[in-house]
Amino acid sequence: MDFRQKLLEAANEEEFKTLIIKHSQELAEEQQVTNDKRIEMNHDRAEDFEYQEKRCRFARGLREDLQRRMPHYLSDYRDGVIGHKTLQKVISTTFFLYFACILPAIAFGVLNDHNTHGNIDVKKVIIGQVIGGVFWGVFSGQPLLIQLTTAPLAIYIKIIYYICEDFKLNFNAMYCAVGLWNSLFLVLYSLFDVSRLMRWSTRSTEEIFALFISIAFCNDAFSAVRKNFNTNYYSSACQNPENNTVYSAGSTYNLISSNHTYGPPYTLLVTGPGSQVNTLSHDTNVSNVFEVEVCRRENSILYLLLMFGTLWLGVMLYNFNKTPYLNANKREALADYALPVAVIVLSFIGSYMFRDVKLRNDMEHFRYDTSYDIFKLPPLETLPIPAVFATMGLGFSLSMLFFMDQNIGSAMVNNPCNKLKKGPAYHLDLLVVAFMNGFLSLFGLPWMHACLPHSPLHVRSLADVEERVEQGHVYEIIVKVRETRLTGLFSNILIGLSIFLLPYPLAYIPTAVLDGLFLYMAVTALNGNQMFERITLLFMEQAAYPPNHYIRRVPQRKIHKFTGLQVVQLLVMCSLGFAPWPYLKMMFPVALLLLLPIRHKLVPMVIEDKYLAALDGEHQ
Repeated sequence: MDFRQKLLEAANEEEFKTLIIKHSQELAEEQQVTNDKRIEMNHDRAEDFEYQEKRCRFARGLREDLQRRMPHYLSDYRDGVIGHKTLQKVISTTFFLYFACILPAIAFGVLNDHNTHGNIDVKKVIIGQVIGGVFWGVFSGQPLLIQLTTAPLAIYIKIIYYICEDFKLNFNAMYCAVGLWNSLFLVLYSLFDVSRLMRWSTRSTEEIFALFISIAFCNDAFSAVRKNFNTNYYSSACQNPENNTVYSAGSTYNLISSNHTYGPPYTLLVTGPGSQVNTLSHDTNVSNVFEVEVCRRENSILYLLLMFGTLWLGVMLYNFNKTPYLNANKREALADYALPVAVIVLSFIGSYMFRDVKLRNDMEHFRYDTSYDIFKLPPLETLPIPAVFATMGLGFSLSMLFFMDQNIGSAMVNNPCNKLKKGPAYHLDLLVVAFMNGFLSLFGLPWMHACLPHSPLHVRSLADVEERVEQGHVYEIIVKVRETRLTGLFSNILIGLSIFLLPYPLAYIPTAVLDGLFLYMAVTALNGNQMFERITLLFMEQAAYPPNHYIRRVPQRKIHKFTGLQVVQLLVMCSLGFAPWPYLKMMFPVALLLLLPIRHKLVPMVIEDKYLAALDGEHQ
């Protein structure tokens, strides 16, 4: 298929002929090698077999990863520069990753700042993102994976803070100890080839987790909407409009008092629509001035407009290459820049065109420390002996979360459907994550691991995609992917440069646009998710089913039964991941790990293996 793509890109007849001659030579060499291997297999290779059995099995997976990926290290940089439309793809993907990483980093920074009372703030999250992202871009085995702090990690940090509050322990020391134990366990997993367990991870497991992440993004967005509506649309000022009048000094409706001299015309009170506004003249001394609650329902309406506008514009541009408008190159360029264009356009609409609407923007109010004195070692010596053993237990539980998230993300990126050529590096990547997070733990910076849906979307952004039509249904297949380290490095370097600009100009991006970005990531991640596709079949008449491989090979009742089993597993994960009790959320890594035995021990009791091969085959 990639050879066919090269022929389509040929500029003239001479280049076309050259490609055919070169490819025929490669096929002849490949056939010769295959014949040689077949001859070798027919001979007795007992000595070699005994030699292989005697070889040390310790860190064998790590050695194999290094042998597989090291020859491609220089090409990881070269492939980001050379090739048809490569520079265009690298630039567009860099900007996509910049917005897709820095905005969630700020959002999780605000969350961590609130959960830890300033011990981990926005600045630490962004600095940790830059350090971890650049370290990963240089030393990782699979650079297409995107490292980011995530919602489960923010929840885990919150649990550690609660424990420190309950037992009067130093948070920075406790956080560092948990992170170091986590790194130690990850090193052991890497050296003892524990990632080989992921051969039991099937497409079903990956899709359940991917759908959970999409639901988590939607939950974050709609939670912010609910909070905004409670603050503005359903505020007490809006529920009691008759009280929305201007009150003078000494009023009984006193909320905030002040006692000082005001400068040029100052709005004493801004109240509901249609009410009067009192202003104070220059240098008027006002005592006991009181402020009342304001009804701003237009704030909530604009919030919805910006959030769904970002989602609509982003998805519309993302799918623009399926339309007949413009030419193929321009359609592809618009699709590549879908997310940056959506964020910039809706931020301009919200911050400039509707500047009279006082949007409550959390980014304008997050605490941002301008000092750079953050690289301080925590007082580990202050932890008592029982706390050290407690951190070991917490670190082990955290390492299971890292192990599953990192490896599931890696499995989705290395899916055969993506047609990657350079091979995976599960054990090497786990070792790099261990060292990276050990360093971040020492300085109280937030932990990071492979993130969904950013990693599969990163692959999709660097890919050449071809459309196929079968019985009236259009679907896309990936032709080739530019496997390069440059996009991850460039995007994190841009995030590092943004540190000197914070909190502006990013403060001009309304929170509603950030929530729209979350929805965009959730919706675009559903492309190619067969579990979501099968859920939609439950609401579709049978005559309209797409002509998929499993539709042709599996009875309808078996398809719906398998989908139902997946939905039950997803609901269990959601009940633990979104539980209101922090300590219960610590069971989430265990539930994630249990997906493997459930798939291979319980599901086959309900559905025959021949149907599972069609429904859950990774090569489909």
